[in-house]
Amino acid sequence: MNNGTRKIIVGAVSLILSTIVFWIPFYFVIINSVKNQAESAELSMAWPSSFYLFENYREVFLAADAMLVRAFYNSTLMTVLSIGILVLVSAMAGFVLQRREGGRASSFLNFMILAGLMIPPAIVPTIWVLDGIGLFKTMAGITLVQVALHFPFACILYKAFVATLPKEIDESALIDGCGGSRLFLSIIFPLLKPVTSTIVVLTSIGVFNDFVHPLYFFPGADNATVQLTLYNFMSRFTTSWNLLFANIVLISIPPLILFIFFNKKIVAGMTAGAVKG
Repeated sequence: MNNGTRKIIVGAVSLILSTIVFWIPFYFVIINSVKNQAESAELSMAWPSSFYLFENYREVFLAADAMLVRAFYNSTLMTVLSIGILVLVSAMAGFVLQRREGGRASSFLNFMILAGLMIPPAIVPTIWVLDGIGLFKTMAGITLVQVALHFPFACILYKAFVATLPKEIDESALIDGCGGSRLFLSIIFPLLKPVTSTIVVLTSIGVFNDFVHPLYFFPGADNATVQLTLYNFMSRFTTSWNLLFANIVLISIPPLILFIFFNKKIVAGMTAGAVKG
């Protein structure tokens, strides 16, 4: 078997597997989102007898006093604030940790960052801390939680990418009279654009789609995020599956669009940081 035939077979198998894993479930969600309640309760992939596209999606938007609209606003604001703070803080931390490698302090900080990737957050102590400083059930509180959760991953990526930048850049800037802040913001940070794009896209999807942490740290009807609106159509006795699936389709559109347009930047940033680091 020559290389051309082998590549064709591998490509065909990959296409079939991706269809099974991704597109069939996506088709299942979409087709059930346009059925009536009785047909959607069967949870089948059969074609609907009648389409209820406008009715279902309209009801989803208007449910619970247009909670979905408020949820989109809350999720978007939480994502933007979290990404802005995360990028700045993790980029500075990655730069400092890479440039000052060596010594007990550096080893300890690297260990703590790796521990942040492995150790899950403690729900009750975190709620106690947030409540003690007056940030429980606030946008500022959930934003800080999201930043803390994604900081280890972002910091490691930035540190690996900073290792690809020659230290001569820092030395030349310092000789020319640059201070530490100006060195980082004007010279180093613009060079981190590839990995920054990767972190922005991946973390945006993760924060926007987060279900557990807003549930615990940002409760309340006015504070609902897009994932929490799924509760609107779930009940112990009767679940409106058609509306639930319609809601899933709506809240999946922004991350899907973001991933489609920026997937090449994700791969480029991850590869640059891994290969050169």
